Amino acid sequence: MTVITNIDLKAEKEKAEKFVQQMGTRVLVCAGTGCVANGSMEVYKRFQDLGANVALKHEKYTAVKTGCHGFCERGVLVVIPDKHVTYVKVKAEDVDEIVEKHLVNNEIVERLLYIEPATGKSIKKNEEINFYAKQDRTSLINCGKLNPEDVNEYIANGGYEALNKILDQNIPEQVCQEITESGLRGRGGGGFPTGKKWNFVRIAEDNKKYIICNGDEGDPGAFMDRSIMEGDPHKVLEGMAISAYAVGADEGYIYVRAEYPLAVQRLRIAIGQAEERGLLGKNILGKDFSFTVHIKEGAGAFVCGEETALIVSIEGERGMPKSKPPFPANKGLFGKPTLINNVETFANIPLIISKGAKWFRGFGTETSTGTKTFALTGEVNNTGLIEVPMGTTLRKIIFDIGGGIRNNGKFKAVQIGGPSGGCLTEEYLDIPLDYDSLIKAGAMVGSGGLVVLNEDTCMVEMARFFMNFIQNESCGKCVPCRDGTKNILKILEKIVAGKAVLTDIDLLAELSLAIKDGSLCGLGKTAPNPVLSTLKHFRDEYMAHIVEKRCPAGACQALKKIIIEKELCKGCSKCARQCPVNAIEGKVKEPFTIDQEKCIKCGACIDICPFKAISIRS
Repeated sequence: MTVITNIDLKAEKEKAEKFVQQMGTRVLVCAGTGCVANGSMEVYKRFQDLGANVALKHEKYTAVKTGCHGFCERGVLVVIPDKHVTYVKVKAEDVDEIVEKHLVNNEIVERLLYIEPATGKSIKKNEEINFYAKQDRTSLINCGKLNPEDVNEYIANGGYEALNKILDQNIPEQVCQEITESGLRGRGGGGFPTGKKWNFVRIAEDNKKYIICNGDEGDPGAFMDRSIMEGDPHKVLEGMAISAYAVGADEGYIYVRAEYPLAVQRLRIAIGQAEERGLLGKNILGKDFSFTVHIKEGAGAFVCGEETALIVSIEGERGMPKSKPPFPANKGLFGKPTLINNVETFANIPLIISKGAKWFRGFGTETSTGTKTFALTGEVNNTGLIEVPMGTTLRKIIFDIGGGIRNNGKFKAVQIGGPSGGCLTEEYLDIPLDYDSLIKAGAMVGSGGLVVLNEDTCMVEMARFFMNFIQNESCGKCVPCRDGTKNILKILEKIVAGKAVLTDIDLLAELSLAIKDGSLCGLGKTAPNPVLSTLKHFRDEYMAHIVEKRCPAGACQALKKIIIEKELCKGCSKCARQCPVNAIEGKVKEPFTIDQEKCIKCGACIDICPFKAISIRS
């Protein structure tokens, strides 16, 4: 590999802009993990094949594979920015029509446009689709707009200008000050002031320091960091390099779970391209500053999202948290001062440096500045990856960006902050989503997971689901988390099975508080949050399960009853002969009955009954 030294970034940008212009009309095909799973690479290849063989009447076009566009509900997405159109749910067999009608004859393919659920109106422009129009994308600004595997496209969009700026104009202390003034707080969940953390590492006295980018992202349903790594890897690298200059580090690691193969692949490509251009490695941009980046693939342990466990994992040991102090800023990776931020935090850095702290403070609230990405999932019409100013309300996210509850259902709650977060009910729809307001409400921003729940969701089962995940992911180092989560899970399983007693509710609360107080790391201290928040807002559902042996949402299988309607039963005995546990009794030509103690609720009797006399009741 030939490495460019003394790179002229201005000249490189001019060449990169010319390179992009020569593409002609750009056809942006989403190639994030979600769309790839839906066949986007076949769509991309078909565009490529036709572009090489079809003589267009007016202009050349180039198919460009991009990162995640965010609108996962509608993938595969194809955006033609020059034509101001977005096509949704595109398949490989649709490509010929798009090329022939739209790119050749400038006719919109109406059937592939997005249709607004509320109005039934088809919309062609991104900026007119509520999902996009109601967002403010900063860390995601390039995702879906450029080829993440080509550094030229990043440079053409102003890439590495922020790094060049600080190397030319600033001393490390000034860089830390700019980040402090921006008010940026860590986007990995804790919300610790980023500038303050940087300063701790900067003033630490040692001749060796490290930067770590935490891309572990273990929350179920969360894919914010993955999408940034896949869609804009150079921005993450540039953010890491700026931080390295600011704190005096010369080496960094990106810790990525091995379940993110596409992110790993694109990061490796980006690192190689950046090193070749003199944007990483020795004497970056011809200056007296060197910084190398390595990738560490993790085994997918949720606990490795905790910074001390992550450090231990990079060092080659089993990922288990350590007591603090000492903090990583003083004694981190290999015993050296270490700065750890997550992917989204680093992705914000280049824009803060380029546009200034005041610009960043123009988004969000006084104490929670900037924007935040959220993975919007669950019972909402428009699921996907979004970015909004801190302080945006749940109502705007769910009903404007998300398009409301599916099938005109009723909103029940939203689980925010992943398995360690809490649930918020209808009364919280208008509170601002910022660090302080959510803590007061008994929840947390966390990494940014938002799971929307409707009236058919059993909140006790939801708490059991998340507790099962947490218990499986507990590293087992400390007793409160290891044994406490196991015992909470047992109680929740008893409740959803209809076998609990009233004293179990008091025991749940007591165990939860003990785990919060006694656990070693953040995973354990926040583990009981789903239980505590559902007990607070949905205690009546717990009571119904225990006292009435009934699931109000009709979701818990063990509490459902299979009933034979006497008026409809003809006494044919088919159900009794079909039952695998002999739970159905009766005489031929008389109504049969089901012994609820024996019934295993397999549903075989329902399927065999010719008179539709058997049904499930909650």
